[in-house]
Amino acid sequence: MPPEHIDTRLLVELTEQSQDLNSDASRITRSALADFGQAVDPVRRRWWERGGALAAAVGTVALLGGRRAFAESPSPSASMADDIMALQTAASIENLAVSVYRTAAGLPFIKDGNKTVAAFIAKTTQQHEAHAQAFNAAATQAGGKAQNGPDPKYKAVVDQALPGIKGPADVVKLAITLEDVAAQTYTKNVAQVSNADLRKLFASVAPVEAQHRATLLAVQALLAGNAADLVTIPVDPSKLPAAAGSVGFPDAFYHTDNASPISEGAVK
Repeated sequence: MPPEHIDTRLLVELTEQSQDLNSDASRITRSALADFGQAVDPVRRRWWERGGALAAAVGTVALLGGRRAFAESPSPSASMADDIMALQTAASIENLAVSVYRTAAGLPFIKDGNKTVAAFIAKTTQQHEAHAQAFNAAATQAGGKAQNGPDPKYKAVVDQALPGIKGPADVVKLAITLEDVAAQTYTKNVAQVSNADLRKLFASVAPVEAQHRATLLAVQALLAGNAADLVTIPVDPSKLPAAAGSVGFPDAFYHTDNASPISEGAVK
């Protein structure tokens, strides 16, 4: 059979599209966050105005009747409360991802190993930090608290896995788990939150996490095939195994079976 012809121009275009995805996603995230803040601010003012009137009325009753009265702080609607929990859970997943990537960056076989993997970890850490900040900003704008802790369910998974990490392949496997749950969760959140700007926010972050997973799946395949030297940018496509073009994209549509429930990482 004649040798397969590989058009390297397509590879260059794919790389540029990948970079464009991150740039576009960041822009959409910022826009969605700003729009959500503007939309939710008048609603929050109405909560506080109602709460202030209620507190004044109860205080008057207490003074006139000689009985102690208690007024709870105003709270958001049920749908907004669910939105806040979804945002807090998303932030908790991002916080855990940042922690894992930072830990991985300090490991000798990462720090002193493949430069492309180290660069990917550094860039991905920055992106997860930005995502956590965006989710927390939206949560506080909605009247909730920022979530600065890790997702409890997957922290247990990480704590169990970390002692057994012996090399880059173990780090990649753990990172794939976190990126996948993030992508699945945010994809499902798009249909769960009540606000259009929040849907846009989750929809802008989900494909970035899916892209992280796709990259890690390709790296995982190369490491498993004893081809760590091919984990490099730019890559020589003529040396890549045939599976390199498909292993990073196993699903036509992203599944959400393992998406985290909105309450999983909510502030207690």
